[in-house]
Amino acid sequence: MPEPITIDDAEDPRIEPFRDVRERDLVGRSGFIAEGSVVLDQLLQAGRFRPTAFLILRNRLEGVRSRLAGLPADVPVYVAEQKVFDRIAGFPVNRGVLAHGAAVGVPWSVAEILARAAATGRPLVVGVEIANHDNLGAIFRNAAAFGAAGILLDETSCHPLYRKALRVSVGTALTLPWVRGGTGEALVAACEAAGCRLLALSPSGETRLAGIGPTARPALLLGAEGRGLPAALMHRCETVRIEMQPEIDSLNVATAAAIVLHALYSAA
Repeated sequence: MPEPITIDDAEDPRIEPFRDVRERDLVGRSGFIAEGSVVLDQLLQAGRFRPTAFLILRNRLEGVRSRLAGLPADVPVYVAEQKVFDRIAGFPVNRGVLAHGAAVGVPWSVAEILARAAATGRPLVVGVEIANHDNLGAIFRNAAAFGAAGILLDETSCHPLYRKALRVSVGTALTLPWVRGGTGEALVAACEAAGCRLLALSPSGETRLAGIGPTARPALLLGAEGRGLPAALMHRCETVRIEMQPEIDSLNVATAAAIVLHALYSAA
């Protein structure tokens, strides 16, 4: 790994990408921030993203040294004591590992992800108006756990590489194919044209989850917490319900996604 560079001054301009990471997000401007050793592992394995710099708490350096052994010499590894580290980041970072990353190469396209789903038979996840970072990160983690081919997000959904979403996803947003852009209507139309079976969750869904059985090219549509999917999109889908106690009207969107994806995974 490159020789670690000690940072004694929180105002050192070399660590600008790591400054006040809670108060700003680098997505769309100059990369993204990955937090923690688990996310770091995913970043180092990712084919379409690469690390550009690291900021590591001094007492954590030995624990991650082997992971960084293959880094190119031009990727700086900054090291700081706890007090300086926290002043740089703007909050106490208990994990003690931050990486600044950037995309490389050409992003995934909708057509590529649809083709991947067709070739593998794995389900797609389509997110519309998913604005909560925790939910989006958990959806990515669940999708990766149950073998989804990829995730399509409309332009109103939050970005998967926001620091919090990326952390909750345990880095799977760096390795699972995804696209963010366009309208929900356009994404649904693309899935229809590709021959996907569109499944939308609803407490009043026409089909019980246990009744959907094995299916080719499933695409699971997920909407915003609370208001769910727009009615116009629901009408284009087969509605599915998860049976639960009558006094509970719904589940968290990431939890519901996990239940359906597990059912599809088990039935495959």
